[in-house]
Amino acid sequence: MATEKGWRRLVPHSLLGRMLLLTLLVVLLAQGLSSVIWLSQLRATQMEGLVTSARSLAHSMAASVSYFRSLPVAYRPLVLDQLRSMGGTRFVVTLNDKPLEMDVLGPTPRKTAVLNAVDDVLRQHLGSEPNISVSFVRPEDLRIFNGGIKLDELPRSWAHYALSLEPINPPVLVTQIELAPGEWLYIASLLPEPYTTLEEQDLPAQQVWFIVLTSSFLLLFIGLLVHWQSRPLKRLARAAREMSLGTVVEPVVEGGGSEVVEVSRAFNAMRERISRYLSERSQLFSAISHDLRTPITRLRLRVELLDDEAVQAKFSRDLDELELLVKGALQCVKDTDIHENIEPVDLNQVLHCLVEPYLSPAGNGRVTQQGKAAAFYPGKPLALKRCIGNLIDNALKYGQKAHLHVDDDAEAFVLHVDDEGPGVPEQRQEQVFEPHFRLAGKQQQGYGLGLGIARNIAHSHGGEVSLQNLREGGLRVTLRLPRTHD
Repeated sequence: MATEKGWRRLVPHSLLGRMLLLTLLVVLLAQGLSSVIWLSQLRATQMEGLVTSARSLAHSMAASVSYFRSLPVAYRPLVLDQLRSMGGTRFVVTLNDKPLEMDVLGPTPRKTAVLNAVDDVLRQHLGSEPNISVSFVRPEDLRIFNGGIKLDELPRSWAHYALSLEPINPPVLVTQIELAPGEWLYIASLLPEPYTTLEEQDLPAQQVWFIVLTSSFLLLFIGLLVHWQSRPLKRLARAAREMSLGTVVEPVVEGGGSEVVEVSRAFNAMRERISRYLSERSQLFSAISHDLRTPITRLRLRVELLDDEAVQAKFSRDLDELELLVKGALQCVKDTDIHENIEPVDLNQVLHCLVEPYLSPAGNGRVTQQGKAAAFYPGKPLALKRCIGNLIDNALKYGQKAHLHVDDDAEAFVLHVDDEGPGVPEQRQEQVFEPHFRLAGKQQQGYGLGLGIARNIAHSHGGEVSLQNLREGGLRVTLRLPRTHD
């Protein structure tokens, strides 16, 4: 679980960041796959050319062996001296009375392919009778004559220049063929360019730089494109956030791609409908308030004219209940539909104003507070004051005392209001937010609207009000107001 959360933190939250990350992964995957295919084809082509060059070199060796076999024994050293004196060749030929022992290189796919190709060609031309030894030797381990003379000990005019390519110093192909008992033809040669190196080539540096440059340019262009297309979405998100807080929002400028334009157009239409609905609702409740007060007052006057006191008491009780319902409904609308501008609110000052009346000089008042807000909060001052005040009043009404705990950071302002009451059953914790719902007896005065109004105000600020029963007894009401909006 912790690992999953760690991975989630690494994933960017913005559209631009996620698009760039996805593009980078796709580019790396595509470039990596294409590079692997290209490198495998390059290696296959090089292997084919290497085997072809090895077979051609083996044909030359076979011709040299046939030539030396055709020479009289006395003429063979003379021909070898002439070859050494000529220079300019990439091979050294000697006649030894026995095969030379040297430290050979370990097998690799390319070395094995070359050795097999040379051995096959020599066997085809010379038959299976003569002893043939083919191996690769490092230049510093190479020995030439029976005495075990190394390459560096020979005259540089022919042997050293013939078998060295500084600074590469590729391995030397050593072929030893038995011409007759006690007579071994020794041929040390280099493979022709560009097959002097027999190691598997990695991805060339030029190819790596090409991948880096193409990926960088692609990410740059996609980043600019996404940033250009996401600006209308940011304007739309900002307008939606301001409208959720009750601020008067101007129509969003339609721009960007066709899909973004369609979303902006739908948002503007929704904004107009919501504004019209709020205006009509305000007018409706104002009309209800005006229209109901007059008949209620008229009925009270008529009730006072009744002679029967029992009937008069019943009518008065019904009118009181009716007036209570009307006032409760009007208060609910008034408290949740607060038309204020968004401005920085000093929550510490708000808490101080609400807590101060309950503090006693001895410090053992009905309300205590721990912690404070770290910074101003952008919101509606009166609405936030009413929201927090309702939570404190509710704790004092049903729990006798209210203990406030403030936790504030860059993400959210959190206020815990703990009381010492009986708590709320878990199955009823959502019902207490409904209008006119109360767990306490009817002796408690009020409309049962406090928690509902507080939650509505919290919702208008993008926050939440939640309930939790404490283990030691009492109820914890938590107000969370986010400081950041996703």
